[in-house]
Amino acid sequence: MSVHENKAVTDVQENENGFMLKVATFIVDKRNLFFLLFAIAAIFSAIASGLVKVEDSLPAYLPDSFETSVGLDLMEKEFTTYGSAKVMVSNIVYDAADKIAEDIRKRDDVAMLSFDETSDHYNNFSALFDITFKYEETDERALAGLSEIEEMLSDYDIYVSTSMGNASAETIESEMKVVSALVVVIVLIVLFLTSQTYAEIPVLLITFGAAAIMSAGTNFILGTISFVSDSVTIVLQLALSIDYAVIFCNRYKEEHEHLNIREADIIALSKAIPEISSSSLTTIGGLIAMMFMQFGIGRDMAICLIKAIFLSLIAVFLLMPGLLMLFGPLMDKTKHKSFVPKIPWVGKLDYHSRFIVPPVFVAVIVIAFIIQNKCPFVYGYSKIETPIQNENQIANEMITESFGDSNFVAVIVPSGQYDTEKKLIKTYESCSEVKSVQGLANIEAMDGYCLADKLTAREFSELLELDYEVAQLLYMAYAVNDENYAKLINGLSSYGVPLIDMIMFLHDEVEEGYVTLEGDMKETLDDAYEQMSIAKNQLQGENYSRMLVYLNLPQEGEETFGFLDEMHKIANRYYDGQILVIGEATSQYDLQKTFAVDNTVVTIISILAVLVVLLFTFKSAGMPVLLIAVIEGAIWINFAYPTIVDNNIFFMTYLIVSSIQMGANIDYAIVISGRFMELKDKMSHKDAIVETMNFAFPTIITSGSMLALAGIAIGQLTSDGAICGIGQCLGRGTIISILLVMFVLPQILLIGAKIIDKTSFEVTVPLAVEREAGLMRIDGMIQGQINGTVIGEVHAVVRGDVKALVQSGNIQKLEEEEETV
Repeated sequence: MSVHENKAVTDVQENENGFMLKVATFIVDKRNLFFLLFAIAAIFSAIASGLVKVEDSLPAYLPDSFETSVGLDLMEKEFTTYGSAKVMVSNIVYDAADKIAEDIRKRDDVAMLSFDETSDHYNNFSALFDITFKYEETDERALAGLSEIEEMLSDYDIYVSTSMGNASAETIESEMKVVSALVVVIVLIVLFLTSQTYAEIPVLLITFGAAAIMSAGTNFILGTISFVSDSVTIVLQLALSIDYAVIFCNRYKEEHEHLNIREADIIALSKAIPEISSSSLTTIGGLIAMMFMQFGIGRDMAICLIKAIFLSLIAVFLLMPGLLMLFGPLMDKTKHKSFVPKIPWVGKLDYHSRFIVPPVFVAVIVIAFIIQNKCPFVYGYSKIETPIQNENQIANEMITESFGDSNFVAVIVPSGQYDTEKKLIKTYESCSEVKSVQGLANIEAMDGYCLADKLTAREFSELLELDYEVAQLLYMAYAVNDENYAKLINGLSSYGVPLIDMIMFLHDEVEEGYVTLEGDMKETLDDAYEQMSIAKNQLQGENYSRMLVYLNLPQEGEETFGFLDEMHKIANRYYDGQILVIGEATSQYDLQKTFAVDNTVVTIISILAVLVVLLFTFKSAGMPVLLIAVIEGAIWINFAYPTIVDNNIFFMTYLIVSSIQMGANIDYAIVISGRFMELKDKMSHKDAIVETMNFAFPTIITSGSMLALAGIAIGQLTSDGAICGIGQCLGRGTIISILLVMFVLPQILLIGAKIIDKTSFEVTVPLAVEREAGLMRIDGMIQGQINGTVIGEVHAVVRGDVKALVQSGNIQKLEEEEETV
């Protein structure tokens, strides 16, 4: 490097206006320190990533005031949920199935098993066993018992459906590993085709790898994150932020054409920090909109992705400069011709179609807006088809095919009112929408008696073949324990006690030694007590009881949601206290309610956030409106497609993808618009748009192809309905955005240039007038006199007097001997 170049960098560092250059110099020169810090951070993050808790339930992110949230919290406190599973055995005759049922019933870990000759359990040579274990669903012993049953039935074709364990989370994790590996391959191929040196590829990959590890590790700070965020954050982080590293790398290569590695690194970093920071604001602005969603998973994803973007910026600004110093010599040796072609034909086509495309585009987005308003949104997974299915989905589909769908809700009412509960059950059973109802008041226990039926002392003695006098003493003790002294005074002959309560009381008396029973009777009592305890723990708590209502309706739909409201009205006829209806149907009903508000909020805030950034970027009121119209049009077209092909979309997909699409895809429009506005006054509009498209295409195709292919990979290789939908719509939406900014935005800019100019404004910042005489070098945008009036961007060596406002860049004094340099 020449003496002139060394002195140029040194002089700028000493200039009071060179703060960014001083920061960049510190980062580059202290690169070994940053290598050490990033190594420590990576090790810590790799360990901390194992501490992150993942929430697998979507209803957990509903607002606390919603019925589903209130009900789930209440049920967790009041009731016990035992481990259960549905096991279907195909191609089996009834006798063999009945033998299997008996073998399962004999197991010590099985509390109950439902199986009979009805079509609910045996149909089309398939048997369905409803198994309930003696342990809670979170108890490993229940899962172990199910595994043993599966092993016992290994010679048969079986399908198992259960909510126990983490099979779903493990499946998603396994699928996302495949997706992540595929995305890495995609990134490698794209970088190989769009790079100018082979050695820059490891620089970019190491930079992103460090950011990804830190992003995953720092999630433990959040405590618990959703399974959606856990699954897609790293992939979306790569797609959204890889262009930051690409921008810096391109800056470095540009500066390295006339500066050595160190100086090029410093100058490039000083220019890249404000440029990349500004670029990230639109993406962050779109993500911020998600934080205002009522449905908490939006806030969870927004926080995770914004954190990921910040960490990507930190890696680009602090780690990548050192990597460029390290790989710089190798980059010089591995230069190759870029495989990205020039596309003058696109610019020419855009210019010649400038009066045709805009009105057609307006018509298309108006139609798309109308169609996308009818997009078939769903609020559960039952109506979503994914490209691949996991084992649990296949099992559920096979069980549904043979035995129909199971849709039930739990109705929670104040406890202790068995007679009222029985009336409510009968009312529900009279509804055509109800298939059956199960509660303590109608579960048959012994000899035709239900659990909540009131038995007198004589009836109880006959049921258990207990001596009548003993039964009377038992009822007397129960009355005293219940402080029902009126019955003691008026006589016990007509005193009725619910069967379940008396069995529980008798068992306690036997256990405490107050009552002695013979062997067979003691065994009968123990069996009854065990079965009733399980039923009571599931259906009756300290303050509330619940009954299970099985519906003849799908899990979601207007008819289902309407009947849920009717169920509340029916229950309110019998109870004055809090009534809750909880189930998949209720959860989806609550999600529908959040969507109505979240949709409006996310759309408005994402547009406003991006609008503010664009206003200060272009200093024009017209430009942001045009750019947002193009990307919003892309969003409408994106979600008109599912309506046209009648493909159900999970509601959350729209909220998340529209925010990401607005925040990230707008960058493509900014690249084209910024370049065109810079060139349109220097050459004809035709040449300007041709040059603009040639300039913007490599950036757009690099970043856009990564985001689109990453989305497609997620959409095609995951079985979870929410994650799959996000991937499919994000991939499709990015492709649509690329097409619109390449073949629609240029025409809008060409005919809207006058509008942009008329709505432009300048933010005046007081600038100091600098005066120098003699030989000097000027770099930057200036306004003033240099032996005449000069307004524009100047890169020159000037001999003479300079009196100018330095809007950007700097003036540096040169020594006379450097005049010939």
